Amino acid sequence: MAPPGWQHVDDKLQREFVFDNFVAAFGFMSQVALLAESRNHHPNWSNVYNRVQIALTTHDAGNTVTENDIQLAEAINRLVGPEA
Repeated sequence: MAPPGWQHVDDKLQREFVFDNFVAAFGFMSQVALLAESRNHHPNWSNVYNRVQIALTTHDAGNTVTENDIQLAEAINRLVGPEA
């Protein structure tokens, strides 16, 4: 099951985050980068101005959603809250 705010689509957990401006979006991405690196589990993501799109999947498990993806999504939610 996908954490709050996330959708399970095509063997990925996906979510879009919208911020007030580019600086806030980039700051969020920096925080996520530190989380991902500490877990050695890195997202597929993109950023356009104030929007950040994240897709989580586990490549080593055949590009499917695993507990690692769920845990990273939950950690990302703790940065901004599930309703952000």
